[in-house]
Amino acid sequence: MTRGRDGGTGAPPTKHRALLAAIVTLIVAISAAIYAGASADDGTGDRTPPVAGGRFPRGDAAPASTGNWVGAWSASPAAAEPGTGTTGMAGLSVRNVVHTSIGGTSARITLSNLYGQSPLTITHASVALAAGPDTAAALADTMRRLTFAGSPRVVIPAGGQVMSDIARIAVPYGADVLVTTYSPVPSGPVTYHPRAQQISYLAEGDRASDVTALAYTTETPYWRYLTALDVLSHEADGTVVAFGDSITDGLGSRTNANHRWTDVLAERLHDAARNGRDTPRYSVVNQGISGNRILTSRSGRPADNPSALSRFERDVLGRTNAKVVVILIGVNDILHSPKLADRDRVLEGLRTLTGQAHDRGLKVVGGTITPFGGHGGHTPAREAMRQEINEEIRSGRVFDTVVDFDKALRDPYDPRRLRSEYDSGDHLHPSDKGYARMGRTLDLDDLKGAAPVQL
Repeated sequence: MTRGRDGGTGAPPTKHRALLAAIVTLIVAISAAIYAGASADDGTGDRTPPVAGGRFPRGDAAPASTGNWVGAWSASPAAAEPGTGTTGMAGLSVRNVVHTSIGGTSARITLSNLYGQSPLTITHASVALAAGPDTAAALADTMRRLTFAGSPRVVIPAGGQVMSDIARIAVPYGADVLVTTYSPVPSGPVTYHPRAQQISYLAEGDRASDVTALAYTTETPYWRYLTALDVLSHEADGTVVAFGDSITDGLGSRTNANHRWTDVLAERLHDAARNGRDTPRYSVVNQGISGNRILTSRSGRPADNPSALSRFERDVLGRTNAKVVVILIGVNDILHSPKLADRDRVLEGLRTLTGQAHDRGLKVVGGTITPFGGHGGHTPAREAMRQEINEEIRSGRVFDTVVDFDKALRDPYDPRRLRSEYDSGDHLHPSDKGYARMGRTLDLDDLKGAAPVQL
């Protein structure tokens, strides 16, 4: 036997070098495989770059680890922002504040120019964790400049969208994340989500890398351009997509409080996983649009507030690693149609959504339509319509399983109305207590399983 340099027993020098070389080769091969897998996997099994036709990310944009790509936050592009058709947000930094439903080790965003009539040029985009609640200030060591196919500049064509490269950033569950974009040139109209129930911020000039809030002097109740924040997560295996109208959007809940029923559901799923319960490991994203209907869209090209049937492919089936969809919609078809909605057409629309979800392997949980007695649009005929639709939903002939939001929120002494403590005051939208009740009503076990096998 020979002695090593430290006096210990070692292998002969030639064998020792060969062994070291073999180990190094193995480590390099494994590292390359991990990097390639993390770079290429978008959570759906695709092996394509994050931006079509682009390169894999480099440097700070490289993935930090493996995991599952899931949705941490999203919002549906709802309409063209009034008054922005000529210049858009030219010369302004738009700092969107979003709240995460899951944690991850890397992140990527999606920007939309769906309602733009001209190309949208972004020359600077960033992501960072907020320094605290209700602020545009960022934690300095989390500020990351975003790239798109390796470039800090991206041009999004009219009607298009783009996904960023992957950024190394540790995103905790329940964090406020700041996503900032800057465009130096006119475009428009701006694609936005008007009922955010969250204050975001605007600043003059390119302030996308600012970690202080000094320049962000304008508060705004809208989300602009940003439609998704995905994370690479070890905490979740998939995404629950909540799909609906203003009651899913959270209208009536306290601003900046994250008291939508979807926030409560995300908290329950997170707590259940942390406590080792046998429940699905899912994130939750919110695709509610206030005023949304199943059957009809508003005017415009593309249509403002597109119908549920027209946007389901984009807003549900297109969400990252979607496993389950919770559908709660129909009250606006009853309330706001020029003439009383056709019960059979509404139910046909709901069944169409269920069929589309099944075609993509998603399980469907459907909610009963909540009470609106006392609201200005309430009539006996509309109440009868609501009850008939809910009866069919409860029968099990529309969705895979049912969450009875109507029963959870209604006044036991007057089932046409919301219980007083669950009423935000307009007799249509729930209060914070009402949304909390909704978020606790959904049985987490109902999220288990997949779509029925199609015969």
